[in-house]
Amino acid sequence: MANFKGHALPGSFFLIFGLWWSVKYPLKYFHQKELKKNRLSQQQQRIEITEGAIKTAFAIIGILAEQFVPDGPHLHLYNENHWMKLMNWQHSTMYLFFGVSGIVDMLTYLYFNIVPLGLDRVVLAMAVFSEGFLFYYHVHNRPPLDQHIHSLLLFALFGGSISISLEVIFRDNIVLELFRTSLLILQGTWFWQIGFVLFPPFGTPEWDQKDMDNIMFITMCFCWHYLVALCITGINYFLVYCFLTRVKRHAGGEIIGIQKLKSDPTYQSALLSGSDEE
Repeated sequence: MANFKGHALPGSFFLIFGLWWSVKYPLKYFHQKELKKNRLSQQQQRIEITEGAIKTAFAIIGILAEQFVPDGPHLHLYNENHWMKLMNWQHSTMYLFFGVSGIVDMLTYLYFNIVPLGLDRVVLAMAVFSEGFLFYYHVHNRPPLDQHIHSLLLFALFGGSISISLEVIFRDNIVLELFRTSLLILQGTWFWQIGFVLFPPFGTPEWDQKDMDNIMFITMCFCWHYLVALCITGINYFLVYCFLTRVKRHAGGEIIGIQKLKSDPTYQSALLSGSDEE
């Protein structure tokens, strides 16, 4: 992660999942209102398993990227009386927890009669907490701006961990799910922001990492990022509602049209005359 691409990669992973969740959970919420509570359709089951597989694949890609870059540790932790690239190992550990979470997701929905309900949420909460725990001890002895911009990420991580833990008790709670989604989108966009600030691409000027004005701006920028994340979550929720309402109205209109036609006296007399001819 000690470059722009290293921050853009996890940022893209989190952002993709956050955008997907901002559509998935409203769909699930409105669908469950039409079904009995806690009833899981086969289509939902396939979606959850696919999501777990993608999460695992993203984690494996992240681990391979951290370990096998040209200057990476290549799976060597200790060599010649010194530790090998511990920063890469910390990032690999973060990806490893999310990979385990993806595997548990698949097991939860493949063997739902065996795996306890809520285990997927517990492991996901552990993965998010572990990421925050690693980042907390990740920025010591760094310039002030570097420390501050990473420490802001802890609010999203620990907040997400608490929210996911509550989902173990209040499962399928749309408010908690959307809150978690907004924090994940924030996490994804903030990784990109860290990359632009600490490793400016395209030859842009470097930030003064000891300037207090830069630290104040970054704090304000973090709030703007979360506002954008909330707007994205809310807009996608509204778009899903409009889409489902339109589909339901179109299907209901056809049914109502048939019912009105059947109740028409002319239509009934036509049916009677047709049966008399037979």
